[in-house]
Amino acid sequence: MRISVQRAGDSLRVRMRWDVNRRRWLITTVALWFLAVQGVVVGLWAIVAPGAWYRSFPGFGLNWVAGDGPYNHHLAADVGAFFLGLAVVTAAALYYGDSLLGRVAGLGWLVFGVPHLIYHAAHKPAEMSTGNYTFSLIAALLLPVAGAAALLAAPRERVQLRDPAPWTIRIPRRNR
Repeated sequence: MRISVQRAGDSLRVRMRWDVNRRRWLITTVALWFLAVQGVVVGLWAIVAPGAWYRSFPGFGLNWVAGDGPYNHHLAADVGAFFLGLAVVTAAALYYGDSLLGRVAGLGWLVFGVPHLIYHAAHKPAEMSTGNYTFSLIAALLLPVAGAAALLAAPRERVQLRDPAPWTIRIPRRNR
């Protein structure tokens, strides 16, 4: 922890800062935000409108899920619930700014993302174009990469990102 003291008129301003690598926190925070948004968008879409999610995921005229087998409402809803669950864990890590929670969230996305990527790399739907397939693999790769970034970049010591609020100490004036 670093402590700085500044004189401001008749008072002292004391500020404490955790001695952590801010670059590592930035990488962790960006990765966690990416994963949280991904989890919320995919999760809510698959839960609220599982049929539409199945037919048109990821949107923009692409349909990566429908080409991989027949529609299954239970599977679509479970995928949505899973994504939302990971999003909640990730959001908690962001909210509390805790390095341990950031590593746990990153590990969760990594554990999900690696088998997910392997499956999609090994199963190219017949009607999917090569360009679309390549784009889907890149998108699938982003989940474990962002998870690994959050896991590896988060500071090893368990500290919160937020610094304590500064204190102002009034110095009494001496009468001469």
